Amino acid sequence: MSPDSLKQFQLLAGFSEDDREALAELLEERQLLDGRSVFREGTESEGLVLLCEGRLRLKSKRTGSVLGTLEAPTHLGGASLFSFGKREVTAIADGPASVQTLSRTALPRLADDAPRAAFRLAEAVAGELAAQARQALETLVENDPAQTG
Repeated sequence: MSPDSLKQFQLLAGFSEDDREALAELLEERQLLDGRSVFREGTESEGLVLLCEGRLRLKSKRTGSVLGTLEAPTHLGGASLFSFGKREVTAIADGPASVQTLSRTALPRLADDAPRAAFRLAEAVAGELAAQARQALETLVENDPAQTG
């Protein structure tokens, strides 16, 4: 993936050209046929996934349903770069798709080779997680029966 094409991802918006170059060197490309999984629910999360082309369906064994879809360009799994745990859903290609992955094991190399890029990535993931937490709290407050009437 070219460093310039990384500009399309919201998570990487704050990256400089040098930061994107350092990151691009560590990404691994995967082409997916329709119905092939990027990862499966319950498996160890192993890193950031950039959906470059196509669409992914997110399925849950717990609910037995499709939870939603993601369309390129988008990303998922950023927190798994810094935290161990199991995948909460299965991500399956809905038609042909192309992804780039940054594995958790590549992160220390990024930190050694381009510390500013690694810091920017950590900062972006932390900012995204904070925004998701704020949104979840707002939803809880809006749906709290004690807040009405």
